[in-house]
Amino acid sequence: MAAQQQLGREHQGITLRGSAELVAEFFSYGINSILYQRGIYPPETFTRVQKYGLTLLVTTDPELANYLNNVTEQMKEWLYKCTVQRLVVVISSIESSEVLERWQFDIECDKTAKDDNGPREKSQKAIQDEIRSVIRQITATVTFLPLLESACAFDLLIYTDKDLAVPEKWEESGPQFIANSEEVRLRSFTTTIHKVNTTVAYKKDSVP
Repeated sequence: MAAQQQLGREHQGITLRGSAELVAEFFSYGINSILYQRGIYPPETFTRVQKYGLTLLVTTDPELANYLNNVTEQMKEWLYKCTVQRLVVVISSIESSEVLERWQFDIECDKTAKDDNGPREKSQKAIQDEIRSVIRQITATVTFLPLLESACAFDLLIYTDKDLAVPEKWEESGPQFIANSEEVRLRSFTTTIHKVNTTVAYKKDSVP
């Protein structure tokens, strides 16, 4: 009986709540991948996990893991309410505070899903296949992104609807753009309710 129920759920497609959870989970793995690939934290503070048919790296640093879990939970709620428009990972030099990279995830939400309780026709497998392609591209960016030669820190910027109450510990921030940057658009994926478009901007070499 359990197997039949499981099959039934898979066939039902994707709901707003399910979509919010899938997209928030993607951000959690995506941010971990960026922090590992770009050497923001030492490689020995990451552990391998299997997800989306890939071997991904996630942090074992308790403070960072806790921070990312809190962000993921908050994102789930905002994605469910269709009130979040963008998540940005900003990487800057600790020494000079100069912004060196800016990973931007633009989120489009079909707000009609809030009134329409029926699931959409798209299987979790199809969505996860698209997510796998995006994560693969994030991993492959090391082939063209300039080496980060100084110690760097990261910030997360989240753009939400104007009238949204923001959690106490979060603070307002400027957009932290990069002067003189190159931008590369990566693949997008869609659950049919949320669509995520990914771009990475990085500082051009100052060598003439």
